[in-house]
Amino acid sequence: MPERRVGVYPGTFDPVTNGHLDVIQRAARLLDRLVVGVAINAGKGPIFPLEERVALVRAEVGPIGEAAGCRIEVSAFEGLLVTFARSQGARVIIRGLRAVSDFDYEYQMAGMNHRLDPGVETVFLTASETNQFISSRFVKEIARLGGDISSFVPPLTLERTLARVREDGQ
Repeated sequence: MPERRVGVYPGTFDPVTNGHLDVIQRAARLLDRLVVGVAINAGKGPIFPLEERVALVRAEVGPIGEAAGCRIEVSAFEGLLVTFARSQGARVIIRGLRAVSDFDYEYQMAGMNHRLDPGVETVFLTASETNQFISSRFVKEIARLGGDISSFVPPLTLERTLARVREDGQ
């Protein structure tokens, strides 16, 4: 039987946070297959190379897909999101919202993506209250300044992020 509900959840995931995993878990309950698209986006100055970001996301999402009965795949992509979504057979783009300030940007992006491909819908999932304030940018900044990020990222990502920050600091 073909997968009817296929979605894409895009991001740079540098690093993957508990907020990302929260949205992935919620999306997995709605879809038959979820493709987590790790954007190349070198303009954001990632601390992890693309291959490592893909590997970390893969390691962190494995148990989520099994628990939700959703096939979760992780794939790198570059270029237009709707083109990537189409290449994956996805009809849904999942976007997480943390605060009202996210909505303006995301609403505009959803409108542009709809204009580019009216067959792909954007679905917004709000972050749970325990994850609303988490962003990869803040996690990196806190880690670089020696703060405790253990409540913002899963254990493997914590270990790798701290190691990367130590390497970059030398």
